[in-house]
Amino acid sequence: MISLTGLNAAQREAAKTIDGPLLILAGAGSGKTRTITYRMAHMVLNLGIPAGKILALSFTNKATREMKERVAELIGPSSITLSTFHSLGVSILKKEADKLGLSKNFTIYSPVDSIGVIRSILKNFKADKKFDQKLILSRISFLKNKGIGPEEFASSEFFDFDNAYDDAIQFVYQEYQQKLAFYSCIDFDDILFLNLKLFENHPEIAKKYSHIYSYIMIDEYQDTNSLQFKIVKHLTSTHSNLCVVGDDDQSIYGFRGAEISNILNFHKTYPDAKIIKLEENYRSTTPILNLANKVIVQNKNRRKKSLWTKNESDIKPVLWAMGDPAHEAEIIAEEIKAYKMKGGKLTDVAILFRSNNLAPPIEDGLRAQDIPYKYLGGQKFYEKKEVKDLMAYLQVIQNPFDEISLRRILNVPSRGIGMVTLKKFLDKAESDKSPLYRIMEKYPGLEPKKEAPIGSFIELIKDAKRDFKIMPLPRAIERLVKSLNYEAYIRDQYKESKGQADRRISDIDGFIDSADRFMSSKAKDKTLKTYLDHICLQDNQDNNEKEKDDDQLTIMTLHSSKGLEFNQVYLVGAEEEILPHKRVIKEDGEIEEERRLFYVGITRAKEKLFLTYCKERTIYGKKSTRHKSRFLIEVEEEELYLDIDRTTWGHLQEDEIDKLKKDFFANLIKDI
Repeated sequence: MISLTGLNAAQREAAKTIDGPLLILAGAGSGKTRTITYRMAHMVLNLGIPAGKILALSFTNKATREMKERVAELIGPSSITLSTFHSLGVSILKKEADKLGLSKNFTIYSPVDSIGVIRSILKNFKADKKFDQKLILSRISFLKNKGIGPEEFASSEFFDFDNAYDDAIQFVYQEYQQKLAFYSCIDFDDILFLNLKLFENHPEIAKKYSHIYSYIMIDEYQDTNSLQFKIVKHLTSTHSNLCVVGDDDQSIYGFRGAEISNILNFHKTYPDAKIIKLEENYRSTTPILNLANKVIVQNKNRRKKSLWTKNESDIKPVLWAMGDPAHEAEIIAEEIKAYKMKGGKLTDVAILFRSNNLAPPIEDGLRAQDIPYKYLGGQKFYEKKEVKDLMAYLQVIQNPFDEISLRRILNVPSRGIGMVTLKKFLDKAESDKSPLYRIMEKYPGLEPKKEAPIGSFIELIKDAKRDFKIMPLPRAIERLVKSLNYEAYIRDQYKESKGQADRRISDIDGFIDSADRFMSSKAKDKTLKTYLDHICLQDNQDNNEKEKDDDQLTIMTLHSSKGLEFNQVYLVGAEEEILPHKRVIKEDGEIEEERRLFYVGITRAKEKLFLTYCKERTIYGKKSTRHKSRFLIEVEEEELYLDIDRTTWGHLQEDEIDKLKKDFFANLIKDI
């Protein structure tokens, strides 16, 4: 037997409700994992339900591992099936492969493998230069997750007769599936797609698994898509013992195909469903939850609930008005540095932002203060391809004999200089015992057909060297980007994905901004060499910190932060056209999902929450006035947060700043 007295009243009711459909609306930090693991333990130990009859599904391997560990602590080893949707799908397909004409020894292709298949299809029809293989694979993935096969695509709502790309996708999709079948392979998206096909074509098999799993639980139900919804319907075809756990207020993955309607309409799908709300929060303080509740209540398309906690505190969330992104990054880094010097742990701190293009100034600010950090779910700015390309150009401009950098950029953008040509120059360099650049400069006609592009490349480097001697660093980089026609090159590379091209061009703008910030820094020598040394030194320090110091703060997007918690959270860019995003405003899109995203960010904070916005940002080379997010304006009359203008502090003496901090932040900056 296991006692449920350690659960609160709502959790206990949820754990005891076993038969029939049940929706557990679990607010942020309300102990949902504890509730569902105790529910499983109660079923096995108290009610004698065979463990093999229970199926619990989650979305990630991490969540599954955590659930397994916590169930094992309560009941020991058991035959409960705790799995992700995809792991369950693979096990079913392995057993029923013959019904789909699959070999039971099928292989699951990785995205790299899939790209290789698509590339070979396009090459056979001499179309590999015309179409983006990654974009085609992404589109096929989207269609599979909508349950649309190659035969249905042309008649679906997603097919555009005026788009030549859709014609290509339809053809490739058919060929791709045929090749996978020939190779006895499936891809990751096939797992659920084929499971649904199996259940639809063979309802007796769906009933078989419905009998095997008499009790089904699904975690994070608000993240299910239409495919998963249909699979669950089949798995409950012989019973209605379905318990789903989730929070519509934390539904933030609409762009991945998640259907919030699955949780909002659960009572319509299962009319006799019982609904239990978990509203006591064990994570955050009262002031943080007050702000979160007032923000999310503005959404109309939601189930009514309100988080509360016994964690009383006088520490209100704080909104800082900053001058610009450099100022924002500088202040945050200084505050975190002071926090660490007073004994605080960086692992307790997180910096959150709406999109990755807000990260570069933050990263620069942390580097300047030697604060180790990890970028969860993202790529560090100076590791991005376009940034590394430009860095390689700068390295060659500074030092033409840097062969590694030279080889990286020789054919970027494309100049028709391939490996055959490069090998001739490398062989000559080796025989003459001379650097590659010197050989190219001295013998541009070594490969006669390539003399013109080799010569123009050498001239480009020489012109750039002159520019960097006479022009400010950011302007010289701008001039280089224009000389390379680099933005047009990116547009051409990603011509079928404007969003992808825009993001990569934004990274170029971010790189130029980083040079601007370097010029505004306290560095005495502001030459190209010191700029490169500054970046490379910081990169090496970052790598060393990873090896010797586990105390790192975390930076990440709001989407990546879901499910995590930190004592101290900095949510940057709480301004219009960032949160909510400009694209959503412009296209009259899903503002409510943007508000849910803001809500998720707020509820990551346990003790202290700092929100920031900038009064000014440089967008596409032009300075633009910015304003705080509508999500804050909607609740500002409630006095739920302190609104402090940090731009005025720059004009004060240190003792005056200390007084301001004492007056306004006594409860925030106290000794640990």
